[in-house]
Amino acid sequence: MADPSSPRAPLLVMEGVDKSFPGVQALKKARLDLYAGEVLALLGENGAGKSTLIKVLAGALPRDTGTLLLDGRPVAMASPLDARRAGVAVIYQEFNLIPTLSARENIFLGRERTTAGFFSRRRESAQARLLFDRIGVRIDPEALCRALTIAQQQVVEIAKALSLGARIIVMDEPSATLTSQEVERLFAVIRDLKAAGIAVIYISHRLEEVFRIADRATVMRDGETIATRAVRDLTRETLIEMMVGRPIEKEFPKTAATPGEPRLVVEGLSRAGAVRGVSFAVRRGEVLALTGLVGSGRTEVARLIFGADRRDAGTIRLDGRRLDIRSPRDAIRNGICLLAEDRKAQGLVLGLPVGENFSLPNLGRFSKAGFVRRRREREAFAVHARNLRIKVPNADTPARNLSGGNQQKLVLAKWLESNSEVLIFDEPTRGIDVGTKYEIYLLISNLAAAGKSILMISSELPEVLGMSDRILVMHEGRLSGEIADARAATQEQVLALAVG
Repeated sequence: MADPSSPRAPLLVMEGVDKSFPGVQALKKARLDLYAGEVLALLGENGAGKSTLIKVLAGALPRDTGTLLLDGRPVAMASPLDARRAGVAVIYQEFNLIPTLSARENIFLGRERTTAGFFSRRRESAQARLLFDRIGVRIDPEALCRALTIAQQQVVEIAKALSLGARIIVMDEPSATLTSQEVERLFAVIRDLKAAGIAVIYISHRLEEVFRIADRATVMRDGETIATRAVRDLTRETLIEMMVGRPIEKEFPKTAATPGEPRLVVEGLSRAGAVRGVSFAVRRGEVLALTGLVGSGRTEVARLIFGADRRDAGTIRLDGRRLDIRSPRDAIRNGICLLAEDRKAQGLVLGLPVGENFSLPNLGRFSKAGFVRRRREREAFAVHARNLRIKVPNADTPARNLSGGNQQKLVLAKWLESNSEVLIFDEPTRGIDVGTKYEIYLLISNLAAAGKSILMISSELPEVLGMSDRILVMHEGRLSGEIADARAATQEQVLALAVG
């Protein structure tokens, strides 16, 4: 429904949009309105209907019912080509770029202008430079996209949208893999787009970004549009309650802990060019946070402990016993698990059913005489699916069909079944909605209370401060400092250590 306080007509109106899939009502009378020159945050838990609504707008999915108005006139959006011609561009989290082509070639791919059968590389390059200048970023148009940073590839996507004459740009989790400096640059680009009258739909699970960049927020839940409000009229607490449908009294449900004796002890851990003489201990019942800037070596430490990479030097002890970890299999056998930063590439086999993903590190429990006992596997998975509230039709569902939050819960389930004593969480809530975040935080707290040792790697400082007992900070492959009492720490203290 259009904003009645606005004296101007909305650029886009989506009203009464329904979309069903077999057994699932993905959208129920969903609505969205968007004004030229504004940033509209589109929010909701995983599975709330955001992606389906955007795919309808982008012409990638046909709607069952509902109307789409652009400049007050009905539009069909029967295909992505229709959407492109109408001035709608979607920048997905996984970019639609060809890595072996240059930035220029990606921008104009399929739209090369020719004269007498020849196209002018010089003319295209000049046009690409003008687009980059308009965005305020310097990129060599002839640079191959595979050689560009994630932030630069994102700029190429924005330039491509502008070259198409886009009036509406949808950004799906645009900051998920960016550094803090790159996020600032992205925000500057978005402000320039606003000033040019371009409307931006900004999808993100990072609520602090919503309050910084968005003018209004539309919240979806269970396929329905719950409300659209001016961001200035919202608080973080009310926004979370709108998204999850219930009040969450405490965003970080960390219980006070009295950690016991050291369990995982790392001494002199090193790998050339990445980790330099790192030593620390994780105690029983403790959540130890390991943080730092991107590239500081946090993930590399986790991979060395887990045996995913070979260490050049250093020792690893568990409960006083020295471990010879040469592979992830060695780590798993010794009760150490890793929830990898990239769950899709390193935590799951997306083409396999969820049941088989769940049983992969637990085949010894479910096998007899070389055969997997499927009934036992399914019964065990059903227990974890119920306890973790994994939304999945059945154990035969491919893992790729699950939302990001449910994929993370699936990874958690397989490690909980293995009864690991040391759990390494690398960016445990990246790309996950606030409701699922709360559930994962609660699980981490409960695991620590049960005596498990938790090493939590995170770049989100509120998460670090809210969920840990103690904080270690890395800088350029080394530990730059320790904060013994996380409850008394500030973001400024952590950042001071992170920059060296």
